This record gives sequence, C-alpha cells and structure tokens, in this order.
Amino acid sequence: MKVVVVNSESMGGGDEELGKLLIPKFLNTLCKCETKPDVILFYNSGVKLLTQAGAIQEALKTLEEAGVELIACGTCVSYFGLQDRILVGRVSSMDEIVATMMKADSVVTI
Repeated sequence: MKVVVVNSESMGGGDEELGKLLIPKFLNTLCKCETKPDVILFYNSGVKLLTQAGAIQEALKTLEEAGVELIACGTCVSYFGLQDRILVGRVSSMDEIVATMMKADSVVTI
C-alpha cells in the first residue's frame, strides 16, 4: 500500500506562498500518474485543502474517483472549525491514520 501524507496547506518547508502554488501542481500531476497512492492522509493545516473549491478540489475528486482514499484527521478538522466545509474525502481518527501508516509499504510526506 502506498500512502501520501499532506500535513500542510502548502508544499515543502521553504517559502509558504511558493508552497501554496506547488500543492495544486503536485495534486494535478499525481492525477496524471499511472501509479497512484492508495491513500492520502490529511492532517494539521493539510485538512484545509479538502475545503477548497477550484483546481485543488477537482484534482482531489479525480483522485478519489480513481480509487484513492482521502482521509482527514477529525481532531484537525474540529480544531479549524471545518466540520461542515469538507468537500471531498472523509473525516476519521488518528487511530485510523496511524494504522494506515503502519500497514503501508511506503509513506511519502509532502
């Protein structure tokens, strides 16, 4: 099982504005890949991506339709007050996030 972790609403640890430009490019490129992850885990501010309309939502819907499971941390969703704003994927627990990581053959954090 391949797992991708999205723990921020931007990609990488450098410039945040650049990271916000990179994340939709990453997701759109991932949509085009023949091999896709089985699961994408979202936690911390990464859960905010599941509430954004436009290119990010389209890419995430495309991935979900291709069989990629999108899982958001429930504690994070609650912390940011996003319970009614999730547009794609599902909300779960840290128990499932950790279990998914432990079962994975590879975990890639972006």
